Amino acid sequence: MKVGVIGLGTMGMGAALNLHRKGHQVIGCEVREAARAEFVAVGAAAVTSPAEMPTDLDAVVVFVINAAQTEQVLFGAQGSSDGGDSDGGGSGGCLARLNKGAVILCCATIAPEAAKALGARIEAAGFLMLDSPVSGGKAGAQGGTLTVMGAGSDAAFAKARPVLDAIAAKVWQLGTEPGVGSTVKMVNQLLAGVHIATAAEALALGIRAGADPKTLFEVISASAGSSWMWQNRVPHVLDGDDTPLSAVNIFVKDLGIVLDQARALTFPLPLAATAHQLFLAAAAHGEGAKDDVFVIRVWQALTGIDLPKKVGGR
Repeated sequence: MKVGVIGLGTMGMGAALNLHRKGHQVIGCEVREAARAEFVAVGAAAVTSPAEMPTDLDAVVVFVINAAQTEQVLFGAQGSSDGGDSDGGGSGGCLARLNKGAVILCCATIAPEAAKALGARIEAAGFLMLDSPVSGGKAGAQGGTLTVMGAGSDAAFAKARPVLDAIAAKVWQLGTEPGVGSTVKMVNQLLAGVHIATAAEALALGIRAGADPKTLFEVISASAGSSWMWQNRVPHVLDGDDTPLSAVNIFVKDLGIVLDQARALTFPLPLAATAHQLFLAAAAHGEGAKDDVFVIRVWQALTGIDLPKKVGGR
């Protein structure tokens, strides 16, 4: 297939590289020159703006930050939101550059109502849409083993199948209407955000009480209190490496989506609300663009604990 991938950040780059390796003709779209150069180096093509995409695409995979950016890169809406891995780039949309009947995979974490609205606009324009947020992080993106929480018509799934086979190990077919995939991803992000904040809190407490952080990590990883986020994120703190694989700002956004949905449903979420406040506090402290587990710097600021330093760093 001829596939456009909009947004060559952590997730989009991995997906684009796997599509290229599986023999698809892939055109990446990214404002950052370094990311474009990295993708071109493997023999693929890259452009700066969605409006520069070829006019005969069979599929577009959108890996931007939010609903506003998704709308922008597809329909050419003006303006974009900052604060994330990538925004795809450009103010002109790519929708007019697709073959009729092409499929659009919307992979950003967005509110369910936003996914429904995008689906209606895409269908009205004569295209297929999969509400298809993903999970699996950098490792899943690079390995082609993402989990896709998909919702859309049978025709959309059929058209997207070669793309899904290239980027994912597990594809959940959750419903026929856009919005269901985003609902399930919203629940995932509630858990992910709370688990990251809890892992940071627990590690900070252990450090404050005098435990060796590396030993603490090993013991808890082999105990009932462990979690996927503990095992995946705490090593970033132990290495003193706050390079963002998923940033604090992502959970400011995603837990905001969770809380907005809960408010609309008159549904209490005390744990998610507390986690959201912690990520907001980290962002206010200047950590918004740092790796999400560095929400731990909230506790560092409050208690003065020493965190492990990056080897060779400050």
